[in-house]
Amino acid sequence: MNIISVLQHEPALFYSAVVIFSLLIGSFLNVVIHRTPIMLKRGAKSDCTEFLSEHYPECLSDEGKTALPETEKYNIVVPRSTCPKCGHMITALENIPIISYLFLRGKCRKCSTPISIRYPFVEALSAILVTVVAMKYGVSYETLFGAIFTWTLISLTFIDIDTQYLPDQLTLPVLWLGILLGLDNMYVDISSSIIGAAAGYMTLWAVYQIFKLVTKKEGMGFGDFKLLAMIGAWCGWQVLPAVILLSSVIGSIAGILMIITKYHEKGKPIPFGPYLAGAGWIVFIWGQEINNFYLNLLA
Repeated sequence: MNIISVLQHEPALFYSAVVIFSLLIGSFLNVVIHRTPIMLKRGAKSDCTEFLSEHYPECLSDEGKTALPETEKYNIVVPRSTCPKCGHMITALENIPIISYLFLRGKCRKCSTPISIRYPFVEALSAILVTVVAMKYGVSYETLFGAIFTWTLISLTFIDIDTQYLPDQLTLPVLWLGILLGLDNMYVDISSSIIGAAAGYMTLWAVYQIFKLVTKKEGMGFGDFKLLAMIGAWCGWQVLPAVILLSSVIGSIAGILMIITKYHEKGKPIPFGPYLAGAGWIVFIWGQEINNFYLNLLA
């Protein structure tokens, strides 16, 4: 009996494996969330300096002309994680999802600097959401790819909260993956996937253009267009109205509450990506039920 058969006949073992693996991936997502914007900024800075030095050297300051490129290797894997205050290198025992945070009482072992509660929160969120995916699809490729979709949405959510940026390096590969899966009718058929991607992008693009024409301001970023296109590629064009409605309602309520509680400064842009991502995950799991509910209301 192979491992797949064992997991199919032992649900408790399957869900335990899903939770443990998702917690570990959740710990990795914290690294992705923190380092991806830094990597992009470093890459952009390097590209700009190289371009200016080659074509417009007169635009560079003396410091810029003599600045050496950053030689320290920095990516998702290296260097190892350290305490931002004392530089203490995080050991494997200090990096066990949730357990290490509780054991350390939310503080650095060496200097007692508080560790953000968001780290265990992301780990727990990863485990909870992927377990829901596993409960829906069971031991299957649908669960595996659904987990990838879920982890991408989590990463994009927190990156957007931190930086108001939705990196193409995460969004676009998963968008194309959703279309490829449509060739096998894994979640939706290929026509629904392609139309979903195109309609998702064009819908928010049109809203952006109209809002800009009327107010002379930019209401959202292009990353939001690509995120909705990604959701459309995975879930089909049929659920896009539900995604837009859910994200708009939740976003409006959350924005008002943040302003009232002074958690968010009035006039400062509120990232829309987290609400799109949340609504996208909801329709990924319960999209058919939501559409049926709408149809019953209209009947």
